[in-house]
Amino acid sequence: MKDVLWILIVIAIVMVFPIFLFIKENPFDTASFLSLQEKEMVAWQRARMQISPSRTNHLETFKNIQKNSEPLKNVNSCILIGAPPLKKRLLTIGISSMKRPQRSYLLDTLESLFYSSSLSEQKHFIVLVHLADPDPMWRGQVISNISTIFKPYIQASQLVVINTPLKSYLPLKSLKRNFNDTPAYVAFRSKRNMDYAFLMNFATNHSDYFLMIEDDVKCVPGFVTQIATTVSAWENKPWVTLEFSPLGFTGKLFRTKDLPCFVNFLLLFYQEMPCDSLLSHFHDLLMQQTPVQFLPSLFQHMGNYFSFEGKFNNLKDKEFEEDDISSPNNPAASIYTSLKATNDSVPMNAYSLNKNFFYAKSAEAGSHLTVVLDSPAKVFRVQVLTGSDLKGENQLKEGQIELGYDFNDQINDCDDYILLGLLVNGILNKQVLSNKSGKKVKCVRLLVTATPSSGIIVRHINIWVKSSLSNM
Repeated sequence: MKDVLWILIVIAIVMVFPIFLFIKENPFDTASFLSLQEKEMVAWQRARMQISPSRTNHLETFKNIQKNSEPLKNVNSCILIGAPPLKKRLLTIGISSMKRPQRSYLLDTLESLFYSSSLSEQKHFIVLVHLADPDPMWRGQVISNISTIFKPYIQASQLVVINTPLKSYLPLKSLKRNFNDTPAYVAFRSKRNMDYAFLMNFATNHSDYFLMIEDDVKCVPGFVTQIATTVSAWENKPWVTLEFSPLGFTGKLFRTKDLPCFVNFLLLFYQEMPCDSLLSHFHDLLMQQTPVQFLPSLFQHMGNYFSFEGKFNNLKDKEFEEDDISSPNNPAASIYTSLKATNDSVPMNAYSLNKNFFYAKSAEAGSHLTVVLDSPAKVFRVQVLTGSDLKGENQLKEGQIELGYDFNDQINDCDDYILLGLLVNGILNKQVLSNKSGKKVKCVRLLVTATPSSGIIVRHINIWVKSSLSNM
């Protein structure tokens, strides 16, 4: 009898020791986020997973944790732009963005989200952007651009921008170095885990579902309808996430009722591994052994550089089906400019569809080259290319493209302009998201915003317009 008793004591020690070891090696500095009961449950769950993963029923433990999981009450995320809708919507699309060493793709991503959705689809989702970089100058510039370009969507409560102050973050020093990662990268991915957690925490009560995407992706047209159809078919089936892209954290769909538990999970293990790896462990916790993926993918990676240290990244989703963009229309128009041209170069060369170009020997801030359409049209895309085709010399480094609307029947100009986008490496290729007050575009203006050090070449100003039949 004594032998049996000793055996039971040894078994108990073996079962309980990993829990205390886990707690010791993972000090819960998340005290402000998790209750003691939640910490004990997660520690107990991890210990059981290490001892006997094949015999563990994770779902029951998850449900117990979920009962006590609430949005984080002491995280002071604040709204920078817009206001959440008064009524719950079907979908919140979440994006966390930070300053990149090379260039930002956030505006392109937002443009793709709205342009790829019909007016009826836009009524069913809200886009939530978390500006997670501590640089106030960067945030100010992004806020200005978003406020100008996406004003209609902000006014319709379809776009909200938030920020979470650094004081809400957990420590980012003396972190664990798993996978032989450098201290700098460990701090980067640990902060990203918290960026996502705070984004999801804010999104909990605004919709039935939450879709996570990165800040450098483009979407297929009608992606909202495809997601809604899929959700309807899977409504009564067990799943943790539905995946509409295999790339990283992009295209992962959650039920918003599951977000509080996943938020706590991210914060508890924020320094252990990247977010997509933590999501895989979260799947294990809920016994989703294999990803639930849908093809073709609805999202494609458009960036060429990693967020961390700006290293080159050519990651692409082979399952994404690209749109076939037609040739530009370039309807009849007159060209006006204040740029100083050479004797043998004419502004109309920039608007022609052949290989001619316009060369300005000098330019000053405030100079412009404006295309004035003979007949105002519904423009849905604009492309501007500056600099030589081969060497990229004589680019306009700092400039912007504006769309003009005419309310007073001016002949060679417009009296109301809105910003379409900024030139990046001398290039802009933008879809036009909406027509202001239902008016058609009359002017497309290239505006120099800083005096260049040399002459500039404008190779092409291309315009796509909807036909009169499609406008009916």
